[in-house]
Amino acid sequence: MLWTRRACGGAWLLRAARGPEPGRSASGARGQGWLQPTGYDTGVKVYNSLTRRKDPLIVSRADAASWYSCGPTVYDHAHLGHACSYVRFDIIRRILSRVFGCTVVMVMGITDVDDKIIRRANEIRDLCLVSPRVRCPPWPPWKRSARSRDAGVAVGAMSVSPASLARLYEEDFKQDMAALKVLPPTAYLRVTEHVPQIVAFIERLIANGHAYCTAKGNVYFDLQSRGDRYGKLVGVAPGPVGEPVDSDKRHTSDFALWKAAKPQEPFWGSPWGDGRPGWHIECSTIASLVFGSQLDIHSGGVDLAFPHHENEIAQCEAFHQCPQWGNYFLHSGHLHVKGGGEKMSKSLKNYVTIKDFLRSTSPDVFRLFCLRSSYRSAIDYSEGALLEARSLLRATAAFVEDARAYLRGQLAGGPIQEDVLWERLGRTKAAVQAALADDFDTVRAVDAVMDLVHHGNRQLKAASEEPRGPRSPAVLGAVVASVEHFFETVGVSLAERQCVPGAGSPAALHSLVEELVCFRLKVRQFALASGEAPGEARRQRLLERQPLLEACDALRRDLAVHGISIKDRSGSSTWELLDPRTEDPKPRS
Repeated sequence: MLWTRRACGGAWLLRAARGPEPGRSASGARGQGWLQPTGYDTGVKVYNSLTRRKDPLIVSRADAASWYSCGPTVYDHAHLGHACSYVRFDIIRRILSRVFGCTVVMVMGITDVDDKIIRRANEIRDLCLVSPRVRCPPWPPWKRSARSRDAGVAVGAMSVSPASLARLYEEDFKQDMAALKVLPPTAYLRVTEHVPQIVAFIERLIANGHAYCTAKGNVYFDLQSRGDRYGKLVGVAPGPVGEPVDSDKRHTSDFALWKAAKPQEPFWGSPWGDGRPGWHIECSTIASLVFGSQLDIHSGGVDLAFPHHENEIAQCEAFHQCPQWGNYFLHSGHLHVKGGGEKMSKSLKNYVTIKDFLRSTSPDVFRLFCLRSSYRSAIDYSEGALLEARSLLRATAAFVEDARAYLRGQLAGGPIQEDVLWERLGRTKAAVQAALADDFDTVRAVDAVMDLVHHGNRQLKAASEEPRGPRSPAVLGAVVASVEHFFETVGVSLAERQCVPGAGSPAALHSLVEELVCFRLKVRQFALASGEAPGEARRQRLLERQPLLEACDALRRDLAVHGISIKDRSGSSTWELLDPRTEDPKPRS
């Protein structure tokens, strides 16, 4: 079915981008419309791939909205294409929870047995055996044999089992998600730990007349048994593209539920003989195991819509004997390589791993990069787009710091137009709420917040030009709180003042920097003080103290290298701890 997906996936993407065709049902189903669920109305209208329109997002319970997310097939490092999808859905999850009061119960399936995993494990094993100078990966002893024996594969001292490979890259994936500040799901469920449940799921499909076993020990889903109920997402049944000559299917469009065991591959026992699960049945079983016959939200990349999600729908509705299993299907657009118009993927060898990317760019910059486009749209990966996100993040952080300095009296300034800012703040809050309720439109929401920042900066500049008169700290405090609240909601940190990577004690570090900045301020004030000395004596004194000022400037520059930014203001100095990865990269010589 992977061959079929490659053949038909592009056509589905084009149809999804165009929307419903003239004279065609908006549901996308070839014989059955979408059933609007009952329950808690979140107040959001979301683009539903089942209907190809924006529908009211109604979940079963406000305190337990069910969400199933397709997880990774763990055979290699995750790349930015994966990161883009998971970060975008993490943003949506945070918005649902923190803006619209909906507690999400999210389950993610981990595919830890698959053709790609087996092939990669064999490649590594062969490389270790034929190349004496190549060191095998340092697989922990407890990962080397137990899982493989459970899966029916005997391994030697030099072998790399598919199970140990999968565990390694699963942990790698989780670390990448944490580094990107993606909230973990409520539960991860591995395929290999639920094979008995998968077997039981297949048995019921056979009993319900929707699947059959072949003489070779394979089990297939009988697509013709679904009649015109297949195609809720794509509207068409798959053709026979790419079918192997020796296929034992009844119909070319049928897909595998259980694959008969092959030599040197993991296997489990079943009523049809030794084998392992097919890809599509894994997610159907895991989602049904946790959420039963009704699922609120199902998410994944747009390339998973067909055949994976389409087949999940067929399996689950046949298993549960229900007219509608998943109520909302959300699909994220691809990350494209700038200029090429092609998606970032391992098969095209045009990818950047998450680890490599985060060495030079902060997760906050990447998150803001994702916020600058609709989660459904394709997004171009380019240095220019990242620089724009970095610039917006720095500008916002600078405004917040300046506004705080004004509140503390450390920034010279007089009155500001309070009524204008209060009115602008109210409009911004309403605009952000409306944008997020409209299919999680983060582009409009970020634009509204940045417009508020722009007006706040303009007021601060005007106040600094008229430093005398009554001050207006309350409204600026409200603006800062609102800006910070928005970015915290979507998982973006404007400034990290409490933590530095590798620091043993963040609180101690904060106190140390505070003392250093205070000492530098006293030295600087002494160097600038002229007292009551007459003109020539005053100039001579300042000249003598010039080295002190130069030393203060040098210290500020040296600390900036370590992410500590000092700003000298009238009568005081302030500091903030910045992630160096949010700064503009130095030009290459």
